Amino acid sequence: MKKIGVVGILFVVLMNSCSKSQLNEINTDPTKLTGENYDPNSLLSQAQLKYANLGYYQLLYQSTMMQLLASTYNYYNNGDKYINVGSFTDYQGRIFDEGYKDASYIREMQRLARLKDPALNQNLIAIGDIMFVMILQRITDTYGDVPYTEAVKAMEGIKFPVYDRQEAIYSQMLNDLEKAIAQLDSNKPGPTADLFYKGDIDKWRRFGYSLMMRIAMRLTKVDPGKARVWAEKAAGKTFTTINDNAILVTDASSFDSQNGTSLALRTYSDYLEVRWSKTLIDQLRDTNDPRLGVIGEVPNDGLAKSADQNLPGNTDASVQLGLPNGYDLQGGATDIGKAPGYPGGKGSGSDFAPLGKYSRPRTAVYLKLGGPIFILSYAETEFLLAEAKVRGWNVGGSAKSHYANGLTSAIQSLVQLDPLAAVEVNTLSDFVNQNPLDESNAENALAAINTQYWITTGTTFNFIEAWLNWKRSDYPKLVPVNYKGNVTNGTIPRRMIYLSTEILNNPQNYKDAVSRIPGGDVLTSRVWWDR
Repeated sequence: MKKIGVVGILFVVLMNSCSKSQLNEINTDPTKLTGENYDPNSLLSQAQLKYANLGYYQLLYQSTMMQLLASTYNYYNNGDKYINVGSFTDYQGRIFDEGYKDASYIREMQRLARLKDPALNQNLIAIGDIMFVMILQRITDTYGDVPYTEAVKAMEGIKFPVYDRQEAIYSQMLNDLEKAIAQLDSNKPGPTADLFYKGDIDKWRRFGYSLMMRIAMRLTKVDPGKARVWAEKAAGKTFTTINDNAILVTDASSFDSQNGTSLALRTYSDYLEVRWSKTLIDQLRDTNDPRLGVIGEVPNDGLAKSADQNLPGNTDASVQLGLPNGYDLQGGATDIGKAPGYPGGKGSGSDFAPLGKYSRPRTAVYLKLGGPIFILSYAETEFLLAEAKVRGWNVGGSAKSHYANGLTSAIQSLVQLDPLAAVEVNTLSDFVNQNPLDESNAENALAAINTQYWITTGTTFNFIEAWLNWKRSDYPKLVPVNYKGNVTNGTIPRRMIYLSTEILNNPQNYKDAVSRIPGGDVLTSRVWWDR
């Protein structure tokens, strides 16, 4: 595994997180800081920002694989069409690479917190354990077997960490999370640089149990008994309103802290060629979902106006149109102009926009450089509780009420992206009342719940979680594309390929892990819980 130098991390974090005036207040050479005079809280905020702010790391694969977004731009062929295009495949290993950097920040934060005052920093240390579990869950869910017990322990002499089996990782994550939650103490100081909850320990406790619920539900295919035990343990202690949503607000004034997804989608070609997917827009239209009138906009006429990010488009629900996945602008059989139902473009001559009638994510809502990033939401947790209840588990409430809570809060949460995304109260209430959970049989209920989970995570741009829960639940039933030259035999990828440098940096452990993957280190193989 790529090894991170702790001293180097400390220096980089210091330079990125401190202003000139703050540096002047430190009566020590900042390049020679010791643990005693460095505030470990800065490492928490750094880890949170890096964990949340993924940009292209989730856009090029998960957003389009899940048919939430679609693109004709070849940069997105990896996810939209399942093609490994040149050096872009490097992005498949980024969750691995960046995730372990984030984990390194957390472990160094905890080391410094213990060095300074373990009793005073009890909550900071416990939150670090919760963060570590959250970071590692995303890594293992993306790749399968990965380092956990020996992860980021270079300072302890472990340079070649063993890849733990995912089954063991899940047991360890649940145990570690339970212990961490128990260590949270509302009567002791909270972290001072917490970008999620501003040090609110009660919210962190609810976050911990909501994370426990998500981890538990990942096991429904392979170990429903264990999933039930841990889901029932978390139930009643999870999020209670959208005010509990874990959201990180970025900073438009600093390039390093800007919203990476917004920054990526504002790139000229991305802005012109990335659109909401036909699959998503059709789902919203078919159910008269009020989100259709707030999440999308159809660009103004012509290429120049379509590219002008200061011109808002048409948000009328009746004109929203999703771009089908699997098309390009290359002039051949898969050119978007050959797609069934192609509506034509806008403009003419050199001012022609071939995608001008397709809906893009509403610029004012989704593309703010200081816009918020969703980490884990009340709606997601309520949908998981609804599913647990459908399965007959003792989680309190009814499946119908949890589902209604999830649907209501999913739509309400959009206002946390921007006030423009607000849905009128009566409209929202009518929609929820007219769309109760279909409990005629378990499969119908599971399909409805997980389709709404997909919509919720998609419309809050939490694309990785949309993909992971789709793998777990197999809903919604997406129809994959079969573009010429794809590397998955026309199937949606189930995992990402390990970081390419692992075969050089940790060869034996990497080879051992790959030997355990049915099908090998490829996009079509499945992680342990995805059976």
